[in-house]
Amino acid sequence: MQFRELLPRRRMVRHYAPTPVSREQVERIVGTVRRAPSAGYSQGQRLLVVTEGAGRGEIARIMSDSGWITPEDREPWLESAPVHVLVLTREDDYHERYRRDDKLVAGAEIEWPVPFWFVDAGAALMLLLLAAIDEGLAAGLTGVEGEAADKVRAAFGIPGDVTIVALVTMGAPAPDPGWSAVTSRRTQPRRPPDDVVRWERW
Repeated sequence: MQFRELLPRRRMVRHYAPTPVSREQVERIVGTVRRAPSAGYSQGQRLLVVTEGAGRGEIARIMSDSGWITPEDREPWLESAPVHVLVLTREDDYHERYRRDDKLVAGAEIEWPVPFWFVDAGAALMLLLLAAIDEGLAAGLTGVEGEAADKVRAAFGIPGDVTIVALVTMGAPAPDPGWSAVTSRRTQPRRPPDDVVRWERW
């Protein structure tokens, strides 16, 4: 699929059909993150792929117990997704890389202008979303915060020095009119191009 064909198909999908997703498809999708940009080639991104029913059910249970609830008038989201991918980052990889001789500035680690471990995680995340579409699937994402993040970390053995950035769900799309009716995409106008892109000067 050409990029110009793929991009218009990218949207948040919150309901999935009970159609199996092959291991080969998942491997191709998650393999794309190795091509994501990485500050100093720090390569601090990690993924935790959960496809077995028990693990996916545990994520859905934790999120529900922590207050993340699918309203009764909307389609099941986490419960219906056959693939869950936790996008993670390890900040220490960046500090370790930028304390090496070829990255030192005046003998010290740089003053980070922004936390590039999260910037790179966002780039990796977008590759996952687009790669899922390229495989004929759909994807959505949600944050994993506070108590839920702590419980997911404990349940899946995620090390303490690795931060959970987001949860990406994937699968064959199913109709989600309940979700679609209330999503931001339906309730908020898209900014016009001139509000988003400036040329030469602000």
